[in-house]
Amino acid sequence: MSTVLGSCVACCLFDPLARVGGMNHFLLAEPREGTVCSTAEAERYGLYAMELLINEMLQAGAIRSRLRAHLYGGANLHAGMQAIGTSNADFARAFLLRDCIPLAHSNLGGVLARRVDFRATAGKARCRMVEADVPIVTRRPALPMGGGAVELF
Repeated sequence: MSTVLGSCVACCLFDPLARVGGMNHFLLAEPREGTVCSTAEAERYGLYAMELLINEMLQAGAIRSRLRAHLYGGANLHAGMQAIGTSNADFARAFLLRDCIPLAHSNLGGVLARRVDFRATAGKARCRMVEADVPIVTRRPALPMGGGAVELF
């Protein structure tokens, strides 16, 4: 599995005995205070993404006490803007510390985007910096849905 990260953070978790691994990718550490989110909206936040990843791995046979983590991303790409990357990285480290999940490796911060490739069954990750002058490919914008009628026959 692969992802490209700017200020976002990805956490790769691996259980070496069960050979179960997974990766998440979250946009923001947490919602603004008082914000109520739908499940779809909650997926962009760190707490939900971390809990979802851990729960999915436990269902696949991982044991929580054997999990090892790698963290990537958390860059501050735009000078003068809020340090979202730093906030995301701080959240991820604090979450792992609080949940007693050892951090085996991290590559966080800086001002460049990263591409992370993770082989989930081997627990191997590769992180490469994306140079600032290389455009990051994004998804094409979704086409608006037509308001057409449906005819049943």
